Amino acid sequence: MARPAGALFGINLLGKEGFGEKVKEAKNYFKWLRKYAPKLKQFKNKHEGEDCFIICNGPSLKNMDLSPLADYHTFGLNKIYLIFEKFDLNLSYLVSTNALVVEQAKEEFEKMYCPVFLSMKGAEEIVEDKDHIHRLHTLNTWSFYEDIAQPICMGNTVTFVAMQIAYYMGFKRVFLIGCDHYFKQKGNSHETQVYEGDDENHFHPDYFKGQQWQLADVYGSEVSYHLANYHYIKDGRQILNATVGGHLEVFPTVDFEEALKMAGKKR
Repeated sequence: MARPAGALFGINLLGKEGFGEKVKEAKNYFKWLRKYAPKLKQFKNKHEGEDCFIICNGPSLKNMDLSPLADYHTFGLNKIYLIFEKFDLNLSYLVSTNALVVEQAKEEFEKMYCPVFLSMKGAEEIVEDKDHIHRLHTLNTWSFYEDIAQPICMGNTVTFVAMQIAYYMGFKRVFLIGCDHYFKQKGNSHETQVYEGDDENHFHPDYFKGQQWQLADVYGSEVSYHLANYHYIKDGRQILNATVGGHLEVFPTVDFEEALKMAGKKR
């Protein structure tokens, strides 16, 4: 999809930031275009016609046996590595775009065994350059973008970014798990708070325990999911929701066990 007006050259021309911030944005964009965008092109249609699972981080994962996923193409999100103490996922890719998460998990991302996709803005001067680290330019108008070697949009949820990456890689079917689409929270969407006590919103009690997190934008995420669903269907592809329980109703649902039977394994 072409870049809409207001997001020229990956610079937010219509934002409230002053001239100095826009100059900084421009420098970051051209640095990304020169240094990081070419690395992303290697993933174009790498998995054309194949299936994958996007493993979200909802508490429903606690009620699932994820061990069979080691045989499938998988995207893990944010702090999915916390589940490695229970399951060897043999993860294919990891995606994280929230600046707070990237800062909290930078050491884990730097030593990850699979390709890791991070937001250029969120990871700048935080995560070291390594061969497996790939940086996305996530400053763009809200829409679904089919080319991750151009600026894309975060769409209020890292799951949406993973869907855009999976599309670019050519995956035909995407199965979601752990996408509970529900959060116990008080405050405004995107508001930064310190999570007091065990984290009930994610699969691990220590996920954000005692750390800063940004309150979820559930409605904004749902709008993004509709955008993704439209683009997948338009191209003859499909996103299916194999989450155990949950509140997400945008995508057709399928039992997790049935999804494992439907999905093609790694070649």
